[in-house]
Amino acid sequence: MNANPLAPTWLVPPSDANALAPGVWPAHATRGSDGEVMFAGVASSTLIAEFGSPVYVLDEADARARAARIRELFTDAFGAIGAKVTVYYAGKAFLSAEVVRWMTEEGLSIDVASGGELALALAAGVDAELLGVHGNNKSAEEIDSAVTVGAGAIVLDSEIEIERVAETAKRHGVVQRVRLRTNTGVHAHTHEFLATAREDQKFGVPLSEVAGHVKRIRALPSLEFLGLHSHIGSQIFEVSGFVEAIARLIEVHAGLLEGGPVPQLNLGGGFGIAYTSVDDVVPIEEMAEKLAGAVAAEAERHGIAVPDIAIEPGRAIVGPAGATLYTVGTIKDVEVATDAGANGTQTAVRRYVSVDGGMSDNIRPALYEADYTVRMANRTSAAEPALVRIAGKHCESGDIVVHADYLPGDVTPGDTLAVAATGAYCWSLASNYNFLVRPAVVAVNDGTARAIVRRETIADLLGRDLALTTAHSNDTPGKGATR
Repeated sequence: MNANPLAPTWLVPPSDANALAPGVWPAHATRGSDGEVMFAGVASSTLIAEFGSPVYVLDEADARARAARIRELFTDAFGAIGAKVTVYYAGKAFLSAEVVRWMTEEGLSIDVASGGELALALAAGVDAELLGVHGNNKSAEEIDSAVTVGAGAIVLDSEIEIERVAETAKRHGVVQRVRLRTNTGVHAHTHEFLATAREDQKFGVPLSEVAGHVKRIRALPSLEFLGLHSHIGSQIFEVSGFVEAIARLIEVHAGLLEGGPVPQLNLGGGFGIAYTSVDDVVPIEEMAEKLAGAVAAEAERHGIAVPDIAIEPGRAIVGPAGATLYTVGTIKDVEVATDAGANGTQTAVRRYVSVDGGMSDNIRPALYEADYTVRMANRTSAAEPALVRIAGKHCESGDIVVHADYLPGDVTPGDTLAVAATGAYCWSLASNYNFLVRPAVVAVNDGTARAIVRRETIADLLGRDLALTTAHSNDTPGKGATR
């Protein structure tokens, strides 16, 4: 078939609009004999019937395997150059007590970025020594909580935080281990809003100021300096940005050794994943080997010992292991002008397929212009593929779940759609916009499914409205809260 002129240039019409592209879908996503998409042996229809629609699906074995593989590959690559590796799971990607358990059982530490994430990790039973605490504006309460429980490391993001953490640790009579987040100035090849190491942004301190801040940290007896921290961005598809950041970091690291030990270097995360079949992802084994090679080369160039390393993958672990199921509501063909030539205005049709979720369960397309892959999940079809835009049900024209993909042309109301690679930053960024409830998160494994985060209810939403709850508690139907 010919490409629809409204399709982006990268989107090639598929020979089979039913196929599940390897590397995009969870490892155990398959089509059953009846054409229905199965997740780890559990049918899409079963998941919706039991847990509602939309529903997030998370392949437990896939997430565990990705965590273990990253840990093993980085351990081997850096072990070969004499360095130990600590792998933190970046909880901001998706955090629940069950996922925390999976990660720690696979040998990972946990990275948290707020008091709420810290509380959840602790409630899930994590040893506080395994926690790294982030945040560019940690509150006094968050700092106090992290110091009180004995968090393994607090990442200092500014000069002010040096004094705040030191004072809190002094008050509790402890020595708190800290890292200093640095802004390397490396511009990772990523979306502008995802780049977190540019000079003009809120995270970290410039490399030119590091020596002075580290001198201050070392002068405070309630702090122990572990080393520098860097995070150059997210959804990164190339190694060169990391290599350049490593060169700049090791140069500063070497200078800091003149004033005392610098046992670690945290390289952050940001490893990209495939959201579509054309995304060119760096294999994780290549990433590990090239980063280890860069660290070894720079350490040798500066004549220093190779430091121990920490990394913080999140998306690379849970992103590909997740998918979201939706139910089709309405379908609308929109004729769009494509050209105004000598033969008059040319048009093409874009099919809008609206589903029962949207930007409340996946804000990334609206926030980052992110692309996703969609397939029919309840059946297969031999119908000619049609260009579709999967739209949500919110009162926003930008409420798009999938900007462009091809589905069989006979997609119809009531069909189930599956969107791939939604394990990271979908539930975490979810909202109740238009008073939609947030979907359940369901773990699937070896033919079984269980909710690890329950679906919200309208009662949950109403229960937060104090005018309503006060009225109900007063047992006065129809009367508002007293003043």
